[in-house]
Amino acid sequence: MTVRQRAYGGHHIGAVGARAASAGLIGVSLVGISACRTPETFRGEADDAAYGIIERAQESALGKVEPFTITPAERSLRERLLLNQNLRTSDRASVSSRRVEPIEQWPDESYLAESTEDPDAPDPTVTADSIVVLSLVDALQVAAGNSRNYQSQKERVYLAALRLDLEANEFRNTWTGVVDTLVSTDQSADPAVTGVANTDALTLSRRFKGGAQFVGMVAVDLVKLLSGGSSSSLGLTADASLSIPLLRGSGRFVVTEPLTQAERDVVYEIYGFERFKRELSVRVASDFLAVLRTADSVDNAAENYRRVGASTRRARRLADAGRLPEIQVDQARQDELRARNNWISAQQTYESRLDQFKTLLGLPTDAVVELDRSELDLLVADARYAFTLSEAAYDSEGEIPPADAEVVLVPPSNADAGPLELPEDRAVEIALNNRLDLRTAVGQIVDAQRGVAIAADNLRADVTLLGSASYGSSRSVSSATSADAQLDPSDGFYSVLLGIDLPFERTSERNSYRGSLIGFESAVRDLQQLEDDVKFQIRTALRNLLEARETLKIQAEAVEVARRRVESTDLFLQAGRAEIRDVLDAQDSLLSAQNALTAALVNYRVSELELQRDLGVLEVDHRGLWQEFDPNALPEREGEDDFG
Repeated sequence: MTVRQRAYGGHHIGAVGARAASAGLIGVSLVGISACRTPETFRGEADDAAYGIIERAQESALGKVEPFTITPAERSLRERLLLNQNLRTSDRASVSSRRVEPIEQWPDESYLAESTEDPDAPDPTVTADSIVVLSLVDALQVAAGNSRNYQSQKERVYLAALRLDLEANEFRNTWTGVVDTLVSTDQSADPAVTGVANTDALTLSRRFKGGAQFVGMVAVDLVKLLSGGSSSSLGLTADASLSIPLLRGSGRFVVTEPLTQAERDVVYEIYGFERFKRELSVRVASDFLAVLRTADSVDNAAENYRRVGASTRRARRLADAGRLPEIQVDQARQDELRARNNWISAQQTYESRLDQFKTLLGLPTDAVVELDRSELDLLVADARYAFTLSEAAYDSEGEIPPADAEVVLVPPSNADAGPLELPEDRAVEIALNNRLDLRTAVGQIVDAQRGVAIAADNLRADVTLLGSASYGSSRSVSSATSADAQLDPSDGFYSVLLGIDLPFERTSERNSYRGSLIGFESAVRDLQQLEDDVKFQIRTALRNLLEARETLKIQAEAVEVARRRVESTDLFLQAGRAEIRDVLDAQDSLLSAQNALTAALVNYRVSELELQRDLGVLEVDHRGLWQEFDPNALPEREGEDDFG
């Protein structure tokens, strides 16, 4: 009969584990370490490692360090809306992961009880009867705290940091402990022999960045008979081996390649996260203003509905007085019905756009949330958009040339250009110096070159020098009566082996090498394509700005013309010099002009933000708030990277 009990332990315990390498203490130490390391402890260690890596990578890649955590904030705006406005949910998980009912086997109770309230997050008062009104600044912060895509991007950075930590672990001291307890009975002996054998083994392994690998082990056997004379014996064994590659797989450059790539992958993810923050902030602002533009369309449609309704009543009175044909009354009534339909349709479009915007922010679509409409008024009042109409192109009161005179087309002028309408060559230069995706593409070319070098190293012969040494002797129940063993180097066993594997068969490695060269060429083409795309984006953004500026000027003039037309046709109708159709057409033109003016103003503002995003100069912090680019100061690089 044999009963075996085994315990394992593995940890970077350093000198502590070495000091515990006396008889009977190794197992106690390892079991104690294992007992005090809970899932919560391991999670904390992972967080410490990942956040430390991210902080160092931020400083290296961006020249700044920002707070970073992947733990969801407690009492987010989404959670407060769901709970305080009594909104329906399908499961508690809809509110927060912290409210999920844990399964019976859930290992980390403290995880669901953590609180990471963001003190900088907006905290609008949420009650069952209240309407939460969000400004543009609020919306940017809510997106940073509630957007599911934002959280996913942060987790990508975190996981890249954990992968780097795992690669770094390959070059740390690793201690592994094994504890065996064996109880055995030999019934064939006369008399029967029963004994206990305790074996505690501690192993240290280390891989060096030059390629060498060291493994050392110390084992202690304590054997005691439970029958007969109760004899006991102590066994001691120690062995060590060192493997050194001399050709293929040797050298710091080759051995540390996975670690180097993992370090660079963290930088790439940080670059990607920074660019995502800029893209998200521009999209939030764009959609925010688009919702307000739709709300303005509702107001314009309501005003037009009132105007058409008043015109219909006037037409009815004029027809009753015999001053207007009945057919024109019917025309007015038809336009009134159309105006009502447009007003209702505008309302539903606004509600739909608002729901879509809530989804972008990560908020429930049925939450009672409104956007601060004064943001559009502030945009209208912004001095940057108070363009002066070009007298040469739009002067309607100056001298009118003869009808048969040549019509001279006046091209757009940069005299009243906005502050971000930069010269094309300067804009392209700024983008090439600041676009983070370009830095990633340049770094990936270096990665591809290293891949070529690694593939070439695999073509070489394997030459390995292996040395080993062992001392002492082990003990079992059968040797319980033997004298205690001792570690005596003079009685040790030593060996040295030189192994050579000549590179006769390297078909797979040959193909990999050729493929790595193709990968290098592909990386170069990817950079070229991205650079051309960036230039195209900048040129397009500048063209969009110019077009939006000219459209804004044109629509401002169009609104004034449409208003004068409405006033004049109404007077002509009352004087009997116009028909109701003229009034209705003028009112319809005014509605279209008003909507087009708001759209032009929003388009210009969004085009400014998109240009800053494409230039790579729109700074966005961890709260989602941006700092816009000052075109009067040439931007500096955001930080030096480690790409060589």
